[in-house]
Amino acid sequence: MRGGRHVAAVSDASFDLAAGECLALVGESGCGKSVLASALLGLLPGNAQTAGTAVVDGIDLLAADERTLARAVRGRRVGLVPQSPAAHLTPVRTVRAQLEETLRQLAGTPRAELRPAAVAAAGRASFPVDLLDHYPHQLSGGQAQRAATALALVGDAPLLLADEPTTGLDRDLVERTADELRRHTDTGRGLLLITHDLAAAQRIADRVAVMYAGRVVELTAADRFFGAPGPRHPYARGLLAALPERDFAPIPGMPPELDALPDGCAFAPRCPLRSDTCRAVPLLEDGVACHHAPRPHAAEEAPRA
Repeated sequence: MRGGRHVAAVSDASFDLAAGECLALVGESGCGKSVLASALLGLLPGNAQTAGTAVVDGIDLLAADERTLARAVRGRRVGLVPQSPAAHLTPVRTVRAQLEETLRQLAGTPRAELRPAAVAAAGRASFPVDLLDHYPHQLSGGQAQRAATALALVGDAPLLLADEPTTGLDRDLVERTADELRRHTDTGRGLLLITHDLAAAQRIADRVAVMYAGRVVELTAADRFFGAPGPRHPYARGLLAALPERDFAPIPGMPPELDALPDGCAFAPRCPLRSDTCRAVPLLEDGVACHHAPRPHAAEEAPRA
């Protein structure tokens, strides 16, 4: 809610996620990526979510009550690597204590095995073992990120939501963290990777969903997105072109405020292809929501949506 009015932070974000698959959700800050993750786990205020369904392992997360979410969903069916890990770690307990408690609650680890299991869990996320007895305030941002990742991986949930899991990490740790998350999917679990780091997405994603102003505007296979033929939505093409290793050409203009979206296509004011047709909101069809985007050839497999 802004200025006493309801604002739609996410208004059209439809996709599926198969077992063993990594879907990377990318887009500029403020487009609704983290709001979507919070909604899936019931972490938004009660009046924030007004419609939609999100079914995981037979449970509609958006319709579940708090008891179901707390006892059957969070950590067990859906794990979360939060965007702000320091705010999600318990400040008065050491990392070791939090790992051991999570192992006991989610994995049923016997008390006698908790200590070595906590060391192993830390190792999965490249968290330094010599910092296990530190409190969250004693950790750097990158260390807190790795601690949160270790906690999220403990439950081996069928679905893992990783919200900017590589923030604050150097490139070597980014690659190690991304590879560990990829191994999570190798055991048949799904991964929704929410990230600004397109290099990490390219490294481990099977498909890419691009969000703009609360909507998914492109959904395609990762190899097509990062390789040939490349993205079809002009915003998605702009994201890639802005990378230093590519054209380093920023997208002109600024993302719109969610309470002042233009009529029709929200990207139209920044789009080089805009026309009168863009006054109508484009629907996601054949994996792209754009009136001017090229459609796949009949021989190409249309992406799932």
